Amino acid sequence: MEELDGEPTVTLIPGVNSQKKQMCFDWGPGEMLVCETSFNKKEKSDMMPGCPFIHIIRKNEDVYSQILRKLFNESHGIFVGLQRIEEELTGKSRKTQLVRVSKNYRSVIRACLEEMHQLAIAGKDPASDRQFSIQVSSLSAMELIWNLCEILFIEVAPAGPLLLHLLDWVQLHVCEVDSLSADVLGSENPSKHERFWNLVTVLVLQGRLDEARQMLSKEANTSPTSAGMCRILGDLMRTMPVLSPGNTQTLTELELKWQHWHEGCERHLQDGTFASSPHLESLCKIMLGDEAALLEQKELLSNWYHFLVTRLLYSHPTVKPMDLHFYAQSSLDLFLGGESSPEPLDNILMAAFEFDIHQVIKECSIALSNWWFVAHLTDLLDHCKLLQSHNLYFGSNMREFLLLEYASGLFAHHSLWQLGVDYFDYCPELGRVSLELHIERIPLSTEQKALKVLRVCEQRQMTEQVRSICKILAMKAVRNNRLGSALSWSIRAKDAAFATLVSDRFLRDYCERGCFSDLDLIDNLGPAMMLSDRLTFLGKYREFHRLYGEKRFVDAASLLLSLMTSQIAPRTFWMTLLTDALPLLEQKQVIFSAEQTYELMRCLEDLTSGRPVRGEPDAQQLQDDDVETTKVEMLRLALARNLARSIIKEGSLEGS
Repeated sequence: MEELDGEPTVTLIPGVNSQKKQMCFDWGPGEMLVCETSFNKKEKSDMMPGCPFIHIIRKNEDVYSQILRKLFNESHGIFVGLQRIEEELTGKSRKTQLVRVSKNYRSVIRACLEEMHQLAIAGKDPASDRQFSIQVSSLSAMELIWNLCEILFIEVAPAGPLLLHLLDWVQLHVCEVDSLSADVLGSENPSKHERFWNLVTVLVLQGRLDEARQMLSKEANTSPTSAGMCRILGDLMRTMPVLSPGNTQTLTELELKWQHWHEGCERHLQDGTFASSPHLESLCKIMLGDEAALLEQKELLSNWYHFLVTRLLYSHPTVKPMDLHFYAQSSLDLFLGGESSPEPLDNILMAAFEFDIHQVIKECSIALSNWWFVAHLTDLLDHCKLLQSHNLYFGSNMREFLLLEYASGLFAHHSLWQLGVDYFDYCPELGRVSLELHIERIPLSTEQKALKVLRVCEQRQMTEQVRSICKILAMKAVRNNRLGSALSWSIRAKDAAFATLVSDRFLRDYCERGCFSDLDLIDNLGPAMMLSDRLTFLGKYREFHRLYGEKRFVDAASLLLSLMTSQIAPRTFWMTLLTDALPLLEQKQVIFSAEQTYELMRCLEDLTSGRPVRGEPDAQQLQDDDVETTKVEMLRLALARNLARSIIKEGSLEGS
């Protein structure tokens, strides 16, 4: 029967009293807003206006930590590198590469842990100190769990080397002995220090027998009565059989040698060799793996997994991986002794010793404050081919589900969202859809940020998102009267309707000011001007002005006429175009031919006597407006004169 998850823990919001005030909430991209309402059950006359507080509850608080941001940034590079070398991971090199990746992850955790620890020591604000201490504990637990998973699941150490790895694991994570050693050895007479025997005992408990022998030699030099006993115990430490990495002896040979050594230790104890020195006798019992003697040192062991490794070292040095969970469970029970129940960390480590990977991931997901750890560990274990059979009910595997959760948390941050993009990229089933949903919710607070988002979308051919972002930026630019930027964004969005709207604004501004803004943009529209008729007209009309400025009057006249006769120019702009034709009509040389002049006359008559379109002044309005009437009369006169000149010119040419 499948194990059911328990009820989620209740999180109290500081400052919120639901018994006194009614509360409402709303979800944001990565946070929840909780506010007090003015609703109550009393009569309206008793309701008093108030100023409610708004409480912001962040879904993923850790992304706002400066130190943890370094963890996220550094591990992102390791993650991407692992995905890219997947095809190269083959044979024996595969395991070596994966172990190296695992150690890289741990080194990043360790670096952040040390930095956080320094801040916790140097801090002056009690609230910050408490927060740093919590994060130090969390990072320490992460490194401890990751290191054990590396030994058991990635290194897959066999019997013999397994114990050596576990010893290194304990020595790395139970580090109080280093400060104790510095304290004792820094004194004038170390062997007389009140914690001297504590130091020797801890060294033996951690299997650091060479260092323990050195400490015993100090005791032998200062205490002649115990010198002989120290020498004997030191010889036992020196001769203890250990399977070193470069040793070629078999496990059977090691077991025989160890058994012989063990019997020698036992004989000395029975003969009373150390009877006159309780400290040395206790050390001999520890080396014999005496459980009672080990449990007497519970304070120095500090935790059950230290007790487990010490017990294995002196009782079962060739323990096999499959037997680990038996010793782990009994060590946990013996160490706690029924006085307390296991902590979440204990349950995680126990699941690892039981080689239950899925339970490790599940317990970590519940116990740890963010998704970073489970997402990256699961991805690494998936590359080790350990999670292939575990699919979830909702269409994704465990690796992808956790990566999606982690990436979603990154998108709640104003800059870390850029890391989240790559995590979505490496989720083959739901990553693309999730990225599209999340990228649409990024607040485009600055144009620089918008360009970054746009680049991400364009690289992944996310056409709809590109169009949406460009439209948003175009609207912002229009509201700020930045027409050049608005036109550029509308072209990038391939939005013909909006390009038409902005083009109209350009033309209106031209009519009001008599000149164009953003000339560089208009001059370099290129093929983009084909996006809409109005944009084409804007580009061509600007070209007319350029030709006129270069005194290429014939080309300018031809272009002006084609804009009107091809119906590209809006009728509301015809009067402006006809007015632009006036200087060309008044030139000394004939610019417009007779046929072109007839076309201009027809356009003028259509405009003054034709049926008005929306936004165009009707004929009566033109006649009533003195300025317009004068302009029309001037155009008619100029057109008539030009027609006469062009007929004479063309007739004389034909006659000659």
